[in-house]
Order: sequence, then C-alpha cells, then structure tokens
Amino acid sequence: MPLEAGLLEILACPACHAPLQEQEDELVCTGQDCGLAYPVRDGIPVLLVDEARHPA
Repeated sequence: MPLEAGLLEILACPACHAPLQEQEDELVCTGQDCGLAYPVRDGIPVLLVDEARHPA
C-alpha cells in the first residue's frame, strides 16, 4: 500500500536526516553514505535504526 505523498515529503531518515524514497515495501534513505532501508508494516513506516536493513 503506497504512502500518501504528503507524508513521504515530511519523513526523513532517523540516522542521517536525508529524504526517504518509497521502494516496494520499504522506505530507502537517499543519503549517499547511509542507504538504510526501513520496513513498512501494515501501511505504517517503522523508522527505527535497529529495524532498518543495511545496504548490500
């Protein structure tokens, strides 16, 4: 389920504060040195660094 555009505009990566980009079922940090991917569960972004997937 896609997030509302207004919500995506105000969300930022908790680790580096860069904007997030929606990709399938997660939100991916657009920061060059970060790249963490946060899960979206039941339409709710889980913006916890401990829950994030590190870039490959």
